[in-house]
Amino acid sequence: QVQLVESGGGLVQAGGSLRLSCTASGIIFSRYHMGWFRRAPGKERVFVGAIKWTGDATTFGDSVKGRFTISRDNAQNTVYLQMDGLKPEDTAVYYCAALGRRYSVGNFDRGNAYDYWGQGTQVTVSS
Repeated sequence: QVQLVESGGGLVQAGGSLRLSCTASGIIFSRYHMGWFRRAPGKERVFVGAIKWTGDATTFGDSVKGRFTISRDNAQNTVYLQMDGLKPEDTAVYYCAALGRRYSVGNFDRGNAYDYWGQGTQVTVSS
């Protein structure tokens, strides 16, 4: 059974930082690119960023470029989303997802291409 479990969400003031973690089980983690998406109340799911299975390439949505970074530890089956300079508009439920490595970097923002999803973790940024 495949599971992606996010953790690290919470309440933070604007300008603060959080680090989200997502630990996978039931898959061969190194065979997947890993992505992060978010959904704010009443809005559609949005691509946040993703990291290649090798860990040597990342891509981000325009709204978080320069503020968020992604890393992964294949030995621990875990991907991280470091969020700095948080803004109230970053408030959302954050989801990690696994994308088969047959896809190229150009497909990282295609939510429908992802094979597995976590349940999400709430991030709330107060002004």
